Amino acid sequence: MISLEEFAAHWKMPVTPWMAVHRVYPFVLSRHFADLIRAPEDPLWRQVVPDSRELDESDPAGLKDPLGEESRSPVPNLVHRYPDRVLWIVTDACAVHCRFCTRKRRWTHPLPLSDELIGEALRYIRKNPAIHDVILSGGDPLMLPWERLEELAAKVREIPHVRLLRLGTRVPFADPGRVTPAVARRLAAYGPLYMNIHVNHPWEITQESREACRLLADAGIPLGSQTVLLKDINDSAEVLGTLFTELLSLRVRPYYLLHMDLMQGTAHFRTPLAAGAELMAALRNRISGLAIPHFVVDLPNGLGKVPITASAVVRVDPDHVVLRNFAGHAAAYPLKPEEGSRLRRVLGLD
Repeated sequence: MISLEEFAAHWKMPVTPWMAVHRVYPFVLSRHFADLIRAPEDPLWRQVVPDSRELDESDPAGLKDPLGEESRSPVPNLVHRYPDRVLWIVTDACAVHCRFCTRKRRWTHPLPLSDELIGEALRYIRKNPAIHDVILSGGDPLMLPWERLEELAAKVREIPHVRLLRLGTRVPFADPGRVTPAVARRLAAYGPLYMNIHVNHPWEITQESREACRLLADAGIPLGSQTVLLKDINDSAEVLGTLFTELLSLRVRPYYLLHMDLMQGTAHFRTPLAAGAELMAALRNRISGLAIPHFVVDLPNGLGKVPITASAVVRVDPDHVVLRNFAGHAAAYPLKPEEGSRLRRVLGLD
């Protein structure tokens, strides 16, 4: 990992302007990812370098817990939003602190996964036979010591009604050296294990990340990707088309394009909701259908992911759209000024 002082010295820039943000939302960056940055304010820089706008609390839509995870946690670190699956936050460590992270609230107030909390989570999963799918998340599970990650995977695998184990990570692109042949083999032993990899820009695809994906895919681990739509970083059909097509060449199936969550202090990353729908329309039939992910928004208050399609829209009002979630509940999602007509047009609602 590289310190903020080292990073500033490398770019011959003063560290002082970043320190106020760093104290609230700490800078964490792998040396691998730092080496990929080509220039100040380039698409990779903007993802990871502190910005004074992160401390802006004036955004009326900004939330400290935008997905309502705390209210959906029956036991600490375990989020139960959907009937058949739970998300287990097994670490707060990351290879990179994404400045748009939906869990920034935990960076300076982590809840370490003690043996007691592991026991509580496993007991909850065992007592709920409707849970068929456990997602190991964080932080980044691949930042755990391998023995600890194997221990958790093994304990989940002992529960008869858990059929699927998933792992969310940014490591194969942010710190690919952590993925070794032994690691890939050891993870595959707990299959069926699916891995969703966070990657946002084609510049993140390097020879090292290609090798990491090859090792995982050759071990029999199905790979998918999650990409966050970020203003002035990847919000163009050219960038996303290149990214998604390249991912397919690595045997990584593009799974989600995520509209930016309503995290406090991240409004400068947020595109209009209509922009993602327009980009999906622009890519359709221009790149392989296999390379087209689902464009989704994660509703506030833990109401879950909703695809941005005409069938999910109840109505479009001047300052918000009402969407219907998986359970049939209607929820309002804020829109930028004058965005309603743009959203209606792209979804064919006029």
